[in-house]
Amino acid sequence: MIVLDDRTEMAEESGELTLDAMFEALAKMPVPEGTKVEIVGGNIFMSPQRQTHFEIVFDILQQLYGRYPRNRMASDVRIDFPGHLNGFACDAAALAEGAVRGDHGRWRHQDVEFVAEVISQGTASNDYGPKKTAYALAEVPVYLVADPYQGRCHLYTQPKDGEYTSELSVAYGGVVDMTDTPLELAFDTAGLPRD
Repeated sequence: MIVLDDRTEMAEESGELTLDAMFEALAKMPVPEGTKVEIVGGNIFMSPQRQTHFEIVFDILQQLYGRYPRNRMASDVRIDFPGHLNGFACDAAALAEGAVRGDHGRWRHQDVEFVAEVISQGTASNDYGPKKTAYALAEVPVYLVADPYQGRCHLYTQPKDGEYTSELSVAYGGVVDMTDTPLELAFDTAGLPRD
């Protein structure tokens, strides 16, 4: 590995690699424009963003906007979650009223009420696996996965002991009922595109 600065070198020498050091090194790399970068379990994942992906995220944010003001929503913004080196850039997130930014001006996972991820072929296993576990460990009340390859949305709620105890699957065209969650809304999937 090429050492980019003294902090990265010191972190590696002490055996303590941090998310900040990893993201700092990534910021100096030639990451192609339009590429999403996340760290999941200490592994770096880069995935190019597609038009279908954007349309689904935009649709989710539009429907959230009736319930959440713009300053309590985030998309592709780093939020650190429980577990080993988890710095996620959620496709869409909604924050509780009174949410405050923690260290370095980033949102705190304790204030996240909702996360949505749109499946990409290369990183789908993260969204259904370690990220889902991290969101449950963080007790994010509502986790929505939009899967344009299956043409389905998967809703996970009621986190307990690092797992979601309630799961619902709805085919595109249906409505994902989240009225009994902190979101208090029904998500219409009729306009979501497929891949």
